Amino acid sequence: MDFDLPQTIVDKLAELDAFIEAEIKPLEKENIKFFDHRREYARTNWEEDGRPSDEWRALISQMEELADQAGHLRYCLPESCGGQGAGNLMNAAIREHLAAKGLGLHNDLQDESSIVGNFPIVPAIARYGTEEQKVYIDGIITGKRHLSFALTEPNHGSDATWLETRAVRDGDHWIINGRKRWNSQVGRAEANLVFARTSGKDGEAKGITAFIVPTSTPGHTIVMNHWTFNMPTDHSEVELKDVRVPNSAILHKEGEGLKIAMMFIHENRIRQSAASAGAARFCIEQAVKYARERVIFGEPLATRQAIQFPLAELHADCEMIRNYIFRTAWKMDRQDPAQFSNEVSICNYKANDLVCRAADFAMQVHGGLGYSRHMPFEHIYRHHRRYRITEGSEEVQKRRIAHTLFKFSGREQ
Repeated sequence: MDFDLPQTIVDKLAELDAFIEAEIKPLEKENIKFFDHRREYARTNWEEDGRPSDEWRALISQMEELADQAGHLRYCLPESCGGQGAGNLMNAAIREHLAAKGLGLHNDLQDESSIVGNFPIVPAIARYGTEEQKVYIDGIITGKRHLSFALTEPNHGSDATWLETRAVRDGDHWIINGRKRWNSQVGRAEANLVFARTSGKDGEAKGITAFIVPTSTPGHTIVMNHWTFNMPTDHSEVELKDVRVPNSAILHKEGEGLKIAMMFIHENRIRQSAASAGAARFCIEQAVKYARERVIFGEPLATRQAIQFPLAELHADCEMIRNYIFRTAWKMDRQDPAQFSNEVSICNYKANDLVCRAADFAMQVHGGLGYSRHMPFEHIYRHHRRYRITEGSEEVQKRRIAHTLFKFSGREQ
């Protein structure tokens, strides 16, 4: 069995590196305030409830347009969406590689933008959407007709089958009432993908329906924008009060919306894992480099076992987790991920825990400077810390692993 990355992936990574140096780095240098110690201040419109500034969003759009013209932005999307259907292993390898290059316009953490785009809802629309709904595919990719994702609620996150938002049939229309939290990017979206219970009992997967709701629909209101550990923030709370939409607003089938949500989450979990592994590798490599250069009490800091051993442990963890992620992504290209979702959960919670530990220790190795915003580690820590909660908290990931391990309820998922 060959454990090396296929040559096609190695060649693609080299191609991306050349593109970054030729096209993205010059643009980044022209806008360095968004990437040095001023990044949080420059990116945030503090007068607009902490949302991303127009200038920052415009720069990301410029980067994405360059990447799209070069054939990179849609690379991992299905061919029907203008992509090349590159697959999960290719996608994971790219995410890990770009994150390991450190902070930059090529792969921004806070906005989750990249020269190779991550559009987890696009494959679901491509597979289940009507021809009218598929207009959102290009809109999401180009940012011109964005579709946001509204699953989480004030009282329900990982327990999505207990959501309280309700949709009631009214002739050939539906009336939606409820409230959504962490409704990311809805402030710039043309429509909101709202999940609501239309039948069944609380706790049942069946009976949840996904509706594409134009954000201009009467009764759809952004109540507030949640300020977060890492700013700017684009995570709103939305109220739906007697929101009326036609039956054609349903994505896929009535009562089967949770399938859409799970597809979205599966798409994101393995990619988050890969990005976390790459960012951890960056932190470890930077800490090793600094420890070799920094002289303390007449000797390099690297001679101290208090520095050597923790970095050796982090390096060992990173190598094992990184390769397990690639193995799992390889399996996802060959099997239905639902058949081994516990392995995706292992990737997710282990990688997200690793990057937080690696960023924290990189700060420690760099001393006071590591704690400052002149170094990238605090930004990496603050961003990746959220992954231990989103897309299913690490406790939920462990629960899923336990269900497989103990075969609870006769299930292995």
